Amino acid sequence: MNGKLMIAGRAILQRRSLTAIVAAAFGLVAVAALAAGTQVFDPKTRKWVDYDRTKARKYYAAHNEVPEAFRPQMVKFRTAEVPGTIIIDGNQHFLYLVQPGQRAMRYGIGVGREGFGWAGIVRVGRMAEWPTWTPPAEMIARDPNAVKHAGGMPGGPDNPLGARALYLYERDQDTIYRIHGTPEPWTIGLDVSSGCIRMRNDDITDLASRVKVGAKVIVLMQGAALYKGV
Repeated sequence: MNGKLMIAGRAILQRRSLTAIVAAAFGLVAVAALAAGTQVFDPKTRKWVDYDRTKARKYYAAHNEVPEAFRPQMVKFRTAEVPGTIIIDGNQHFLYLVQPGQRAMRYGIGVGREGFGWAGIVRVGRMAEWPTWTPPAEMIARDPNAVKHAGGMPGGPDNPLGARALYLYERDQDTIYRIHGTPEPWTIGLDVSSGCIRMRNDDITDLASRVKVGAKVIVLMQGAALYKGV
């Protein structure tokens, strides 16, 4: 497709969809599952095509931008949740910040790779600007590259947490999951993380400016394990 992969129409992303009940309850668009993994619509061939890490990197290199669907945009969104609530559709790689008037600000996200997806109801426990990244013990145990940062990696443009981090808590306990920025913006729209929700740095900065500590966060992901304690 010569770097011209485009996303068009309302049914813009496709993965194993949420159930119709969940979609109706939270105002999400339920899309039929034609294949496993993220897909995007190519208007040239009029077919859904796989959107994997290689294609995403090539698209970003060609356009210096993620596909339009993953850029922030105000959308219609029916939900009983109050404005300020964050609703994450992990299957379609969208984060919705509920707004008044049955609308929401929608952002593209990267989510947990296979085996690291989760679902549950948590809250924003705190927020940080250019946060220090300290890999949890579980990551250090499975990833030798994380050992050198066991004492913490200072915030900065190369830090995995990017420009901002929203720390997700279950009651008063840190879940170790975050909504954060990333130095790898081309990974938005993919299953790439160890369970955290990643966003472009500009997007997480915008989100953090709109969100209050204590905000409710609903994470939806079909087939994922429920977070312990939720």
